[in-house]
Amino acid sequence: MAVTVTRRDPRYLALRRGHNLRWPAHDADAAERILICESADDAQAALQQVVTAGLRPTVRSGGHCYEDFVANNPGGAILDVGSLSLVTRDASSGTFHVGSGAQLWNTYEALYKHYGVTLPGGVCGTVGVGGHVSGGGYGPLSRLHGLICDWMTAVHILTVDRNGKVIPIRADANEHPDLFRACRGAGGGSFGLITEFEFNTLPPAPSEVAKASLSFSWEGMTLQKFTDILVTFGKYWETRGQERDTWGMYSVLELAHRSSGKFSLSVQFCNPDGTCRDLQVLQEYLNLFVRWHEKNNTAKAAIGRNDWFDACAMSAGDAANRRGKYKSAYMRRGFTPAEATVIYKYLTKEIEGTSLHAASFDAHSYGGAVNRREMAEKTAITQRGSVIKLQPLTYWEDPEEGEAQTQWLAEFYEELYSGPDADPQHAGTPYWNHQYQGCYINYPDVDMLKYNYWPQLYYGEENYEHLQTVKRRYDPNNVFHHAMSVRL
Repeated sequence: MAVTVTRRDPRYLALRRGHNLRWPAHDADAAERILICESADDAQAALQQVVTAGLRPTVRSGGHCYEDFVANNPGGAILDVGSLSLVTRDASSGTFHVGSGAQLWNTYEALYKHYGVTLPGGVCGTVGVGGHVSGGGYGPLSRLHGLICDWMTAVHILTVDRNGKVIPIRADANEHPDLFRACRGAGGGSFGLITEFEFNTLPPAPSEVAKASLSFSWEGMTLQKFTDILVTFGKYWETRGQERDTWGMYSVLELAHRSSGKFSLSVQFCNPDGTCRDLQVLQEYLNLFVRWHEKNNTAKAAIGRNDWFDACAMSAGDAANRRGKYKSAYMRRGFTPAEATVIYKYLTKEIEGTSLHAASFDAHSYGGAVNRREMAEKTAITQRGSVIKLQPLTYWEDPEEGEAQTQWLAEFYEELYSGPDADPQHAGTPYWNHQYQGCYINYPDVDMLKYNYWPQLYYGEENYEHLQTVKRRYDPNNVFHHAMSVRL
């Protein structure tokens, strides 16, 4: 039986919120109760209880939702499935089973120690598998192996029928294939409560990885130098970075605000066979940027080699609970000088009374195995032609700074996508064209709701209609909903 935590319980204040301290925005916005589910049966009984009582359920696995879709639930109930965290393998079929409440680091650890395999997912160890996988799931090994949802072969999900009865479903390519496809990238909170994922096979974990980083000082950083760095980064991933021998390389250009003093380029690499016997591809890549390195523009970048498991553990550290705002975009091509000019403008902008030292514009290498076109028909992730994925973001501590921080990011984003590279009919957004492929649903941004075409930004035009059909079939009463859920 699920444990129920109400407002009178001393645990309530801690359990009513997730990692983003912006939510709940006000006490009146908080859920009235949190139900801690220990098993799939618990989750089914708890969901039935909540639905029968006429309450709105929201579901939490890791608690990393960027917007208020879970924590802001006035009068409702949060179903916490964090304890559904078992990672096992069926002895007869060889199928891997991963509970939706498992956190990424614990999942990597269990899969590696017991079976020598892994999921090609993200680096934040406390992210819950439930939201991460259902929204696509990508990370340092995705260019080599594809997205996590590409490997998923079945999903266990609790749906609610027209009569309010909770119906447990196991969906795969043969049974409930439309629901199965929707759960492979359309995000959580639209169709039901996911309790478990199945994977018939998983990729072998690399034996080792090579890592390196370069930093670039803002002191003396001109617009021209900044533009050269961005164009070099983008051009590589648009061209050379799509060749198969580079698929084991993952790089992030973390463009921190000038007030932080510097920004950086990090890279993780392994050969396609999971070894680091040949580092020529990595060295070739680093050589493109070393001339701008703040320490010594003539020296080679230092490359460290680690067992993959150790490297994974070092990057999986706990995520700090703080206030944050995030946006996203997929890029089909590298940066243009016009884009670099806008990015430079906002990363050097100052706001009186507000510090942007924790603001950043992060560009992640993309493509490789992710861009297998056939997966656009098998999953809900249709962005299969991009070479860079962007995450503009900002963090702050003082609640009073929230308006200034979010306004800075909103203006930055809107101006960036109102330039010559954007579609004039969809100005202010990275709408699908020769340069962009919309946004990532696992980085939800309610600012996009002001555009009546926001669903197409995240899902594409034809795919969203399919998702609406799935929604009408499996959640006809719209039990599972939030500001950016699939509409009936």
